[in-house]
Amino acid sequence: MSVGGRSFDMTAEDAAAGGRRSKVQRLIEEYGLEGLGAELERAWTAEDPDERRSLRDLATYFNQQLLEQALRDAGATVLDGEVENTYRLLTDDDVSTGDRTRTERQLEREDIDVDKLRSDFLSYQAIRTYLKKHRDAEHTTADRDRGASAIETVQRLRSRLITVAENRLEGLRSAGELTLGEFRVILDLRVVCEECGTQQDFVTLVEDGGCECSN
Repeated sequence: MSVGGRSFDMTAEDAAAGGRRSKVQRLIEEYGLEGLGAELERAWTAEDPDERRSLRDLATYFNQQLLEQALRDAGATVLDGEVENTYRLLTDDDVSTGDRTRTERQLEREDIDVDKLRSDFLSYQAIRTYLKKHRDAEHTTADRDRGASAIETVQRLRSRLITVAENRLEGLRSAGELTLGEFRVILDLRVVCEECGTQQDFVTLVEDGGCECSN
């Protein structure tokens, strides 16, 4: 497949995802960052907790790699710590408008398309989707155990709440303060993602590793 005169071949991870190319994989190829996908997977699934990195950390690292490559492609000299600081100036909410504008103008003087670069920055949801659906990555046992523990805790509380509700209803009915035939209490615990608008059962959400948010 050829885009803009540059050839892109479908990778094994694309095929595993049904042939759909993820934005992460497209950017890895576009910026010439071969090996970055495997690096992200290793960092996310590392057995040693000290080496394991969160999805948010990986998204920041990925975006910084895009920024560094854009600077190098523009022929800029990249000093130690410069990429991290420039990325902070471009993205952090606590950066002043003046500092952000000066940073953008500096990049533009380096012939870097700041708007495109910023649009290429990814969220942690996109990294998660890429790792789970395009690389078939799985959390370690410790991660799965934490999810199972969360489910067990919530289900235990859910069961207790149902029991309390049933007992109170029985008491009100017995006292003649409530007319009610045979009944059962149903507690539907759902989580609404305010970013993508999807709703999922709590257990399903945890077992699936999150919602379907992606950029």
